[in-house]
This record gives sequence, structure tokens and C-alpha cells, in this order.
Amino acid sequence: MVHAIRIHAHGGPEVLQWEPVELGAPGPGEARIRQKAVGLNYIDVYHRTGLYGLATLPAVIGMEGAGVVAAVGPGVADLEIGDRVAYAGVLGGYAEERLIAADRLVKLPEAIGFETAAAMMLKGMTARYLFRETYRVGPGTVVLFHAAAGGVGLIACQWAKALGATLIGTVGSEDKARIAKAHGATHVINYRDEDFVVRVKEITGGEGCDVVYDSVGKDTFPASLACLRPKGLWVSVGNASGPVPPFELSLLKGSLFATRPTLMAYTEKRADLLANAAELFEMVARGSIEIRVNQTHRLGDAARAHRDIEARRTTGSTVLVI
Repeated sequence: MVHAIRIHAHGGPEVLQWEPVELGAPGPGEARIRQKAVGLNYIDVYHRTGLYGLATLPAVIGMEGAGVVAAVGPGVADLEIGDRVAYAGVLGGYAEERLIAADRLVKLPEAIGFETAAAMMLKGMTARYLFRETYRVGPGTVVLFHAAAGGVGLIACQWAKALGATLIGTVGSEDKARIAKAHGATHVINYRDEDFVVRVKEITGGEGCDVVYDSVGKDTFPASLACLRPKGLWVSVGNASGPVPPFELSLLKGSLFATRPTLMAYTEKRADLLANAAELFEMVARGSIEIRVNQTHRLGDAARAHRDIEARRTTGSTVLVI
């Protein structure tokens, strides 16, 4: 018997229940891992509220974590008991122990601790595919990144700097502006004090950005489109303020492009998962990216962590420890 955070119905943070659950032996192709740390992500809020549907209830939410292999099922050849591993994009993370498809696990370099891994897998691999695949960011690229002081945002600020790009970040306070700037953002806009569309036009000399990464959703749309140059790309990667409403294609005037990517689509193949994680590990190992765990809670206190992230009281990454 192990403990996990489960939801029996959708709702506010109060639906997160710490309770015992039965966990069997791993089946074919599976591993059982004893978790050390679990990452908190806004997608966890979407699963809790029902914005993103779950197949069945009750359910254990949570999409990233790190720990030690406790057992392996038949057919698992590349993992051994005691291996340090991490994962992202697989539901069921809010648990002391869990079963998971072995091909979704990556081995952790010795230099990366469990809390760091839990804070970086989903967020870091998201930043990687956004900058390396969804749009190929490089020297001279002008990026607008909303929520630049968040978990993905702080990684993105550093990654953009390492690639030689100009990153314009939006934040909701002066404290967050200082944090984003310290992590490599070229320009920072406090959207509570300034019109970000006007400031982007000023910063870019009226040219606009090559790409906008928008994890805020309803509150920044369609204004984000007005920040793009002709043939620019708007990337919807989240809905922190609520989902973007249906819109007419005529809003994409100026030959704009729009996409709604997910990490799972970019890591579905094992080879792609390993390549994504390897580049993230390399960036962290050489010091180009520092993973900041700015908030830590016990896993049983997940409700408090959810209240904080929804109230925008967090910066960087939040980790739930076991």
C-alpha cells in the first residue's frame, strides 16, 4: 500500500485527496518507481478542474517526476533496480510510487538531483521542442514569451540567450520582471503597467516578433497576434487565464501561422524522447541553463501548491517532495 493524491471529482484544490492506493507488480514493458520528487505544472490544474478531460475518475494527476526503479516487468531490458530515472508527460505522478511504461523513462546523469529533475523534465523539454522544433530559434530571432518568470519561462529566457535570440518577456510584477531579466530576458514588460502590444512595437521598431509563445491564453489573445511580423508564428502552449475562444481565420491576416503543440507529440517516439532529454541535460550540465526550484511542498500538501500557482504567487519551478 502506498499513498497518492487522487481526485474523485473535478473542482478546486480541495478535491485533491491524500489517500492509500493499491499498487501491483509491473506488467510487461513496465517499471515500478519509488518517487523522490514530483513536478508541479499548470496542466495539473487543467486536469483537476476538468478543462483537460480524464479518462476515468478517481484519478492520480501529475505529469512529471523522478525517482529510483524499484521493480521491472517482463521484457524490460534497459533498466535495472536502483537506476535513477525521470519522466514527463505521463499522467499519475502525484504518488509515492507508481507504475509507468519503461520506454517513457530516461536515466538521470549523476550530476542532476531528483528535485532538479522533477523541476525540469516537462518544463525543460517543453522549452527545447518550442525553440528547436516548433520554431527554429537562433541568432537574430525575436521572441515574445508570455509568463517569462514561470517554470517554463525562466528556462526559455536562458535558452534564448544561449541561442543568441532576443527574448521579450511579459510578467505581472516588478519582482518577476527582475527575475526574468536576471535569467537572460533581453526586454521585460510588466503587463499590469504597460500595453504589451505597444511596447513590443516600440522595442522592435515596428517590425514585430518572429514568434510568440503564449501560455496565458484568453487574456493575451488576440493581442498576441498583433505582436507578430508578417508570416510570424503564434504558438499556443497553455491557458493560465482560460482557454482561447474559437476565432475566425481572418484574424491571421498578414499570412500569420498558428499552432497548438504538445510535448507528447514531440516525444511520442522513444528516439525523440531521448534526443530531447539529452539536449536538455547537456544545456544544464554545461551551465547554460540553471533550474530554479523556488517553491517546495510535501506531496500531501499539493492543494496548497495548487492555490499558489493559480494565484500567480510562484516563480520558477515548484516541486512536491515525498
